[in-house]
Amino acid sequence: MINPLASVSSNAKIGENVTIEAFTSIYEDVKIGDGTHIGPNVTIYPGTRIGENCKIFPGAVIGAVPQDLKFGGEYTTVEIGSNTTIRECVTIHRGTTDKMKTSVGDNCLLMGYVHVAHDCQLGNNVILANYVGLSGHVTIDDYAIIEGKAAAQQFVHIGAHSFVAGASLIRKNIPPFVRAAREPLSYAGINAVGLRRRNFIEEDIKTIEDIYRILFVQNNNISNGLQALENELPKSELKKQVTQFVKNSEKGIIRGLM
Repeated sequence: MINPLASVSSNAKIGENVTIEAFTSIYEDVKIGDGTHIGPNVTIYPGTRIGENCKIFPGAVIGAVPQDLKFGGEYTTVEIGSNTTIRECVTIHRGTTDKMKTSVGDNCLLMGYVHVAHDCQLGNNVILANYVGLSGHVTIDDYAIIEGKAAAQQFVHIGAHSFVAGASLIRKNIPPFVRAAREPLSYAGINAVGLRRRNFIEEDIKTIEDIYRILFVQNNNISNGLQALENELPKSELKKQVTQFVKNSEKGIIRGLM
């Protein structure tokens, strides 16, 4: 159902059973999947792709050109997966030549006033609480949760199943499976509650605890911690995931226990 007071371009592709409420503007070159509900006073700019069964609340602005002074008008997109909820006044900007798109995965929740800048890449089942601000080129892996009013610098990488405390300033990469808190942002233990909710078995949770005890608690620098991990723990996919994340973190990772 498209409200007669909505403005929908004839060149937009609207799926079946889509609701578009009054005073919403949908421009050309927009695709909206089946079953999506778009509330009033939403603006969706060209180059936006939205999946099925999404819910978009009043005041959201999706697909605006990036706030990057290097942007030269190149064709880029915003791509949002299915079953994602975008709450009031969220802003999501198009990509630049870096990634050519800004993407948000399936089953995500972006609470009120979240800002997702150009070239950010969000995985599936990501939760960003109210007023979270992501600068450009931020990557967030599956199942990460960031509490309200946190702010992430450009190019940081936030690992899968991590949990970031509210009002944090995220200047370094956050490895998978951890809780991050304090100022400056530091390791605050593993995200055991989240892992159990997602049906991680106790043996794997114990392995993750061992990995980060060696990496962050028993060693005073990351190089020593990585070497100790190699020597002291048997091979496993969990160890491989963490060590690869750390080794690939050119921006550096958060501090260990203080």
